[in-house]
Amino acid sequence: MIKRMIIMLIVVGMVLGGIFWFINFKGRMIKEFMSSQGEPLQTVSTTTAGYLEWLPKLEAVGSIQAVQGANLSAEVPGIVAEIFFKQGDNVKLGTPLLQLRADDDIAKLESLNATAQLARITYKRDEAQLKAKTISKQTLDIDKANLDVAVANIAQQQSIVNKKLIRAPFTGQLGVRLVDVGQYLEAGTAIGTLQALDTVFMDFFLPQQALGNLKKGQQVDLRTDAYPTQNFTGNITVINPKIDINTRNVLVRATLNNPKHKLLPGMYATVKVATGLAQRTITLPRTAITFNPFGSTVYRVENTGQDEKGKTKLIAKQSFVTTGDTRGDQIAILKGVNEGETIVTSGQIKLRNGSPVTVDNSVQPSNDDTPQPIDQ
Repeated sequence: MIKRMIIMLIVVGMVLGGIFWFINFKGRMIKEFMSSQGEPLQTVSTTTAGYLEWLPKLEAVGSIQAVQGANLSAEVPGIVAEIFFKQGDNVKLGTPLLQLRADDDIAKLESLNATAQLARITYKRDEAQLKAKTISKQTLDIDKANLDVAVANIAQQQSIVNKKLIRAPFTGQLGVRLVDVGQYLEAGTAIGTLQALDTVFMDFFLPQQALGNLKKGQQVDLRTDAYPTQNFTGNITVINPKIDINTRNVLVRATLNNPKHKLLPGMYATVKVATGLAQRTITLPRTAITFNPFGSTVYRVENTGQDEKGKTKLIAKQSFVTTGDTRGDQIAILKGVNEGETIVTSGQIKLRNGSPVTVDNSVQPSNDDTPQPIDQ
């Protein structure tokens, strides 16, 4: 019985030993096979690093203001009697726009004119009597005071009558009409807007560090999404002499000609201010840069010779870079890339340092310094 037990244990040990040996042999063979195959080739797109001339610029977002613009309203209350303008009209300085009902005020003005006329007659008559020494100087002084009061009352009432007619305070374009004939208007109720659009202001803020690069007369370039393909130019006319204490920014105002009235008050726009001479800078597509907490990196493609079949062997080498300003899809490289080097622009997620690569540039990422939206 013991002999059989020993034989069975020996047989079981041999079987288990064979299984373990086979598993170990299989793993070793797989490892040798994978080693002989090498790393798989990763397909990437590339670009050649080169210099571009970039003009140093300050960028900001600002708002457009009319050189002259106002919401028109009446100084006195009243009922709208007539409207003389059409919505969207271009009007000149002094053009009548709206008449409030003024019958009672005109009647009172005529009454005051009659009172003033009587005071004038009395004054002239008493002036002649004073020369004849039939009245005292005091009586003539009272007559003169009464005449002055009557004339002042006329001027006051005439001012009220004049205020019932609203005129254009400057030349410009009218907007939407906000009132109707017969409507009662309180003093200060808006009747519409008037904007002078031939020239407009562009107001924008820049950090106080930019003050050393700003001066009056400096050219600015403006773009707005209303006209994405058009560039507007103007010049800085005012640099505010006070820094905003909350943001530490300075308000800058540029003036632009607007003959076609494309730029409207209230629009926001992107403005660029040239601050120096053009500089030669190595640039890459932004997709070529991998941004990490420990630094920005790129993959450089290097030629390591030829393989057994005579094909060129390319590998990717990771390098740290120092980046600068961005312009659209492009980014400036201050350090870490030399002119003429081949840099990976897409496919980096598949790479590690030393990965073999093959290049396919049939599709390239965008590399435009002023990208524009594509109409679908």
